[in-house]
Amino acid sequence: MNYQRPLKTTLSTIFSRPTPVIHVLIGPRQVGKTTIARQIEQTIGIPTIYASADSPVQLDSAWIETHWRRAVSEGTAHGTPILLILDELQKVKGWSETLKGLWDNRSTGPEIRVLILGSSSLMMQEGLTESLTGRFYLHRCTHWGYAECHTAFGWNLQQWIYFGGYPGAVAFIDDEISWKRYITDSLIETVLARDVLQMSKVAKPVLLRHLFALAATLPAQCVSYTKMLGQLHDAGNTTTLAHYLKLFEAAFLASGIELFSRGVQRKRGSSPKLILWNNALVNALSTRSFVDSINDTIWWGRLVENAVGAHLCNNLNSVEYSVTYWRHGDYEVDFVIEQGRKVWAIEVKSGRSGKTTGLSRFRERYPEADALLVGAQGIPLEDFFSKDVKGWLTDN
Repeated sequence: MNYQRPLKTTLSTIFSRPTPVIHVLIGPRQVGKTTIARQIEQTIGIPTIYASADSPVQLDSAWIETHWRRAVSEGTAHGTPILLILDELQKVKGWSETLKGLWDNRSTGPEIRVLILGSSSLMMQEGLTESLTGRFYLHRCTHWGYAECHTAFGWNLQQWIYFGGYPGAVAFIDDEISWKRYITDSLIETVLARDVLQMSKVAKPVLLRHLFALAATLPAQCVSYTKMLGQLHDAGNTTTLAHYLKLFEAAFLASGIELFSRGVQRKRGSSPKLILWNNALVNALSTRSFVDSINDTIWWGRLVENAVGAHLCNNLNSVEYSVTYWRHGDYEVDFVIEQGRKVWAIEVKSGRSGKTTGLSRFRERYPEADALLVGAQGIPLEDFFSKDVKGWLTDN
């Protein structure tokens, strides 16, 4: 596949000239981070050292120091700047302290430009904030959206809503059983075992897997922690479940988005709305086929709503934006976006039954909010997914 994600062009431009910081690329597994790095390596026009720490053996600071010395030697030999790419760096013990020491003592020798990659936002963020404050710039490599899958694979909107957007799984979509097995074994299980369980101490790994499976059966649904406790064996307490949902979010798998409450601290323990960050994670664990899903109006509506939520979570930086939902009695708004004092209320209509009374009631309470109706008589779904979310917010 010759397709290049837009982020590749951005990073190539950055590394074509001196840069005063370390650049960090984070994102889910199997969305093209390594491919982007390799494409940069092939086209950047300066010597490049690439090394991956994705190893079953625990690596330590000596691994980073070794490749740094390789970069210094290579740059000295060529008399040019050199690009050092370190993949899955969060797996290296003490990586941030080691990299800080090397970066801060680079005054002599060749100019080293550094790109580090990681698939766990929690582990990367901890290292960055503990040791590399002021020394890095963060780039996010998201799950593939509809526009990219349409351009790269010729997919229509229904295919993307069902199959999600893992490029490595494209070869399997004509055999749905194989596709489901690939997503489950090579992606879900790998991320849970090699990323989530390594981020934080998990006292009940079986519960963590069962919680993820439960979330995948309830996309875009508000589920109380009490209900979750009732459906999960040996579930412990709500604090444990909330913690595990945060781990899923740090691994770019799923979020339990909170109830919107303007101007006051959000009520802890309110029923989270479960959003899977890629619809492939839902449908790989479902017994429904592509055709079955399209013909089941209620289920397809859930997939569309989850796809909208995933589009928001993937593309709105949590530092700048918050993604929530609103409910009061029988009234509900699917998604509420906040940026400072700005508020947007988003209602998703995909053919399933439902009224927009929640949107009207929300705007009575919060008249400063802007409204977006997605699907049905509002923004066509294909148009909404083809454009960057921030563009819709800016235009509104």
